[in-house]
Amino acid sequence: MEPTKKHDVFQAIADKTRRDVLRLLAEKKELPISAIAAHFPISRTAITKHLNILAEANLVQSRKSGREKIYHLHPEPLTELKQWLSFYERFWENKLSILKHVVENE
Repeated sequence: MEPTKKHDVFQAIADKTRRDVLRLLAEKKELPISAIAAHFPISRTAITKHLNILAEANLVQSRKSGREKIYHLHPEPLTELKQWLSFYERFWENKLSILKHVVENE
């Protein structure tokens, strides 16, 4: 069952800790809350709140294993972010072309 989407992808990744949690889950595949919390200098309760926001944006999913929740990355919603950023790539590429021209002609 997918969580109700209360936060969008942009809100969810706005926080550095949440971006770091996503990176950690991308590298480790699946982790219980305790293992995720061990990577951060904040409380397990704070990590749980971050995970809830990520889950509400559908960026992570969880399953119960005994008394603990195991989280894994659900990257599909990041395509929304990729599509949004791809629109602006043309501006970056243009700026790089101008910079190259300036550097080569000085």
